[in-house]
Amino acid sequence: MKNLRNFCIIAHIDHGKSTLADRLLEATKTVTGKDMQEQVLDDMDLERERGITIKSHAIQMKYRKDGQDYILNLIDTPGHVDFSYEVSRAIAACEGALLVVDATQGIQAQSISVLYQALDHDLTIIPVLNKMDLPAAMPDEVTEQIIDLVGCKHEDILQASGKTGLGIEEILERIVDRIPAPVGDPNAPLQALIFDSLFNSYRGVLAYFKIINGQIHTGDRVKFFNTGKEYDADEIGVLSLGLIPKDTLSTGDVGYIISGIKASKEVKVGDTITQVDRPCKEAISGFENVKPMVYAGLYPIDTDDYEDLRDALEKLVLNDASLTYEPESSAALGFGFRCGFLGLLHMEIVQERLDREFDMNVISTVPNVFYHVYGKKGDKTDVYNPSGLPDPTEVDHIEEPYIQAQIITMPEFIGAIMKLCLDKRGELRSQVYLTQDRVELSFELPLAEIVFDFYDKLKSISRGYASFDYFQTGFRPGKLVKLDIMLNGESVDALSTLIHVDNAYRFGRRMCEKLRELIPRQQFDIAIQAAIGAKIIARETIKAYRKDVTAKCYGGDITRKRKLLEKQKKGKKRMKQIGNVEVPQSAFLAVLKLD
Repeated sequence: MKNLRNFCIIAHIDHGKSTLADRLLEATKTVTGKDMQEQVLDDMDLERERGITIKSHAIQMKYRKDGQDYILNLIDTPGHVDFSYEVSRAIAACEGALLVVDATQGIQAQSISVLYQALDHDLTIIPVLNKMDLPAAMPDEVTEQIIDLVGCKHEDILQASGKTGLGIEEILERIVDRIPAPVGDPNAPLQALIFDSLFNSYRGVLAYFKIINGQIHTGDRVKFFNTGKEYDADEIGVLSLGLIPKDTLSTGDVGYIISGIKASKEVKVGDTITQVDRPCKEAISGFENVKPMVYAGLYPIDTDDYEDLRDALEKLVLNDASLTYEPESSAALGFGFRCGFLGLLHMEIVQERLDREFDMNVISTVPNVFYHVYGKKGDKTDVYNPSGLPDPTEVDHIEEPYIQAQIITMPEFIGAIMKLCLDKRGELRSQVYLTQDRVELSFELPLAEIVFDFYDKLKSISRGYASFDYFQTGFRPGKLVKLDIMLNGESVDALSTLIHVDNAYRFGRRMCEKLRELIPRQQFDIAIQAAIGAKIIARETIKAYRKDVTAKCYGGDITRKRKLLEKQKKGKKRMKQIGNVEVPQSAFLAVLKLD
């Protein structure tokens, strides 16, 4: 056990974590020859295409130092704020962390928030200055920033380059010297923390775990503490590039268990594995359930695919524990699921994964956050979907979720960022200069305002130099109204939103204009209206295709033409009564891109 080291790599998005992990795997000869490729741990096509890490990946490396063999368990983590839950799970399974900072960009918001998480878990931090081979690197300035943040000495900060391999040997030595071996009692009853899981169509559910106390052997009868289910450990082993079976795993080891579990809901991330004949007294504590930030409805394009979508979501939740879902129905779209996501990028990735991994084509509704609605009789309901809002006459007030946003940027962008946040109903809480050319702005903002396009706008006005992190602070009363979109007097529930009264007119106007472009023309006029209650606040009309029924009239009295036009008018009216308007998927997506 004294030769075991469990560590993860934490950093802001795009600071070179995956590339650095590649070099560590190369240096320890864990990956050689044809297996070696860029971002070797990012095994999803999506991750490679976008150049981001979506899933944490665990892998075991062997390293020899001073005649001793060491086993290093590495977990590479995502950097985007939408996947911070993955990072929290990786931190729970480690004793140390490499804090990677880009020498050209310096400390950014996500690095700070993840670092605090790691310090809360008493992890040993090893600061690494990455991308030292670039001409734009600023080692002295960034070193000062790291010293201010972590409180370490100059010589504690390692200089490295994931591209050229500079400093990789020093990092491995520092991991062995500084990161403590796992603590625990190998002779105590088994206690193992499940930190990830995935579904294999041949072998059922695979659970990844870290042993806190005790030992596990192949063939043991094990019990999952929270669900109370019992299984046989058919196969246990460690995670290298593939799965390597072992007979025994002991305290401190990170590995996997296959026990023929078919139902995905029987495995919960954060659960404790113990033995049936010698169970532990209590489950491992400190593992929180994630709270989704953004909700949207996912509906199959073909209503017959509803059960397939349920199976697909069940399997996806195994691999992505931060996704939540429950059944719901919509008048416009039929049966589907109300899903909870950590942010818009998370929502986009889930849709993409449903399409690629499960061949599921889905329509998503307008994303929204959840609200507390207080009735006049003092009752309180949580509303996740605008169509679930009670009658306005029964509502006393509505409370919306607020977040604390930390934005780190350069001084020249302060004005533009402040304007963006104030336009989004934000309140400035503090403004702190971290160094001469880096300032931290702290804002309180309604979560609903940052759901759509806040992150994209922030990146464009700061030319990519602003970094953003947030956490939820609670609920506050707001002047919110339900905005309905109606086609020919029929409300389309999938397009309705809860919105602040000051933004309702502008948003309704833009929605009508956008839908007029996207909905195809019919043989009859289509009225698109935005309404708050019974009050129409905006309207656009899609004109009908015209057929010139008077073309065959030549000469004679005007009454001949009038008669034909009246006849056509009656036909159009009849058609309007029985015709229904299909809203294309592009219209639902366009709502997200309204600018």
